[in-house]
Amino acid sequence: MRAAIAWWERHQVVLYLVAIMVGAATGLLAPRLGPALELAITPVLGVLLYATFLGVPFARIGGAFRDGRFLGALLVVNFVLVPVVVFGLSRFVAGDQALLVGVLLVLLTPCVDYVVVFAGLAGGARDRLLAATPLLMILQILLLPPYLWLMAGPEVAAAWDVRPFVEAFLLLILLPLALATLTQLLAKRFRAGRAVERGMLALVVPLMMLTLAVVVGSQVFQVSGALGQLLTVVPIFIAFVLVVAPLGAFAGRRARLDVPGRRAIVFGAVTRNSLVVLPLALSLPASFALTPLVVVTQTLVELLAMVVMVALVPRLIRAPVGSSAGA
Repeated sequence: MRAAIAWWERHQVVLYLVAIMVGAATGLLAPRLGPALELAITPVLGVLLYATFLGVPFARIGGAFRDGRFLGALLVVNFVLVPVVVFGLSRFVAGDQALLVGVLLVLLTPCVDYVVVFAGLAGGARDRLLAATPLLMILQILLLPPYLWLMAGPEVAAAWDVRPFVEAFLLLILLPLALATLTQLLAKRFRAGRAVERGMLALVVPLMMLTLAVVVGSQVFQVSGALGQLLTVVPIFIAFVLVVAPLGAFAGRRARLDVPGRRAIVFGAVTRNSLVVLPLALSLPASFALTPLVVVTQTLVELLAMVVMVALVPRLIRAPVGSSAGA
């Protein structure tokens, strides 16, 4: 078992690409499985986050939350710089309201779930990211309506329903966090708790593969059916990554963060809340039927970007020669 764990951790980038391809093939060849796979997204993602949160030392989260420089850089990037970038990029689809709302909805909301996974894989400070997730979630709930009002018009903001957003936060963040905290407490006292903790931590890579396959498989057929329109947003999502990643690196450097902190800021800036806002997109009126597919398209682009970033970010953001690894 240890050999298997070491193997898939060593080859995780390739395995994630394989999972994406398997999910795409499944969704295209067996489209009737799409609704069942869509229902599986929330529980699968919840289990993944439970396993991820188990690897975070919760005793250090209080100190991480008090890291003002990290939080300041993360908040400035996501709620000051990113909206400016998004406004500029979204003008390319401003003539199509469904596409415009999809772009705004997904790019204005920073990720609060699997960003912890990908940042950790790249050697980022996932404990500090985890400490910031409640604040990120609250701020995006408060700021998304006015941003939509400013960038898309008042009729879009009026159609926005906060309930799916809050429900996703409860199911995908608070519940896995509570279970992970309880498991860690039990692991300190009972052998069974330690066994559960070790077992779930060993399954992070396979769970990530399963999550990627389920998300892609559940939506790829619908995406392929509207490929002509959706292709117009792909360059926007690629440009977002190429613009925002350097902004995140710059913010981390200006805040004088250590290497793990700077890597975490880059991932926290680039990754978006696509899986959490998908129910929100689905709750919009029928005239916005294309909007959820825009969100899924961003997911596909971002997952590929994340796989590349896991390999590149540690090489591009590293400690100077002769200094300690965390400097």
